[in-house]
Amino acid sequence: MTTTTPPALLTPPTRPTGPETRAARVRRRLNNPVATGISIVIAVIWTIPTFGLFVSSFRPEDEIKTTGWWTAFTDPQFTLQNYQEVLFGRSSSSGQLAGYFINSMVITIPSVLFPLAFAALAAYALSWINFRGRDWIYIGIFALQIVPLQMALVPLLSFFSEGASVFGIPLTPAWNLEDEGKFIQVWFAHTCFALPCAVFLLHNFVSQLPKDLMEAARVDGASHPKIFRSIVLPLIVPALAAFGIFQFLWVWNDLLVALIFAGGGNETAPLTVRLAELAGTRANEWQRLTSGAFISIVVPLIVFLSLQRYFVRGLLAGGVKG
Repeated sequence: MTTTTPPALLTPPTRPTGPETRAARVRRRLNNPVATGISIVIAVIWTIPTFGLFVSSFRPEDEIKTTGWWTAFTDPQFTLQNYQEVLFGRSSSSGQLAGYFINSMVITIPSVLFPLAFAALAAYALSWINFRGRDWIYIGIFALQIVPLQMALVPLLSFFSEGASVFGIPLTPAWNLEDEGKFIQVWFAHTCFALPCAVFLLHNFVSQLPKDLMEAARVDGASHPKIFRSIVLPLIVPALAAFGIFQFLWVWNDLLVALIFAGGGNETAPLTVRLAELAGTRANEWQRLTSGAFISIVVPLIVFLSLQRYFVRGLLAGGVKG
C-alpha cells in the first residue's frame, strides 16, 4: 500500500508579508534599468569637467590656447612640461607648488586628527559617563554649530596676537608666533571650528552603542579608558572615517582660515593660496592653472576613494549577537 504526500506539504512555506514600507517602495522604484541608466548618465556628465581638466593638464600650451581638450583624441599631443613648471619651476611666473603642497599636508593632517581625537573622547564622556551638567554641556556644544565661522575670525585673531583677559585681568599671553609657528594657529583654529559638529555627530553614534555591551565590560572590571580603546573605537570607525573625510576636504580646500592665520608667505601658505594667486595674476597661462588645479584635487580624491568602504560597514557588525 502506497501513501501519497498531500500537495500542501510539498510546497515550501511562504513568509508572511506585511505592508510595504516607504523605504522599500523607494528602493524598489530606484532598482530598475531606467533609474540605473539615469544614474550612469548623471555620473558621466558630472565627471566630464574633471576628465577634461585632466586631459588639458597634459597638453602643450599652444594646443590648450587654440583648441578644446576633446581634440586631443584626434590629434594627441601630450607633455609633462606643465607639471614640471607648476611644481618645480624656479621663475616667478611658475607655480612652485611643491612647497605649498607640503604646507597643505602639514596643515590638513593635524587639523583632521586633533578634532577626531578630542571629539571621540568628548562623545564617549557625554554618552556613558554620568556627571553634573552633562546635558547642559551637550546643549552648549550643539548650539555652537550655529555660530558662523566668519564671526569667530576676528576674536580668534585677537586671541593669538593680544592674548585673553577678563575685566583687565590677563589670562593668557599673546602667542606671537612667526614663520612655521603659524601652523599651530591654523591647527587650533580648524580644531575649534570642527569640534561642535564632530562632537554632535560622534555622540549620536556612541550613544547608540548597546548598553549591555558596556555593562558587561564594567562587570569584567574594564575602566573607562579600556572600554573606550577596546570597544568604542572599533565600533565607531565608520563614523570617524565619515567625519574625517569631510574635515579633510574642508581643510584641504580652505582658503580663508589659512590665509588669515598662516599668512600668504611661502613658508606656511597652503596650496589654495598659491592657486588663487595664479588665477589672479596668471590667468592667461591656462596650462599651469589646469595642472595646478588637478594637483590640488588628487589628494582629496585618493582620501575619499580609500575610505569610502567604511560607509558601507555595519556599525555594530559582530559587536553583539542576537
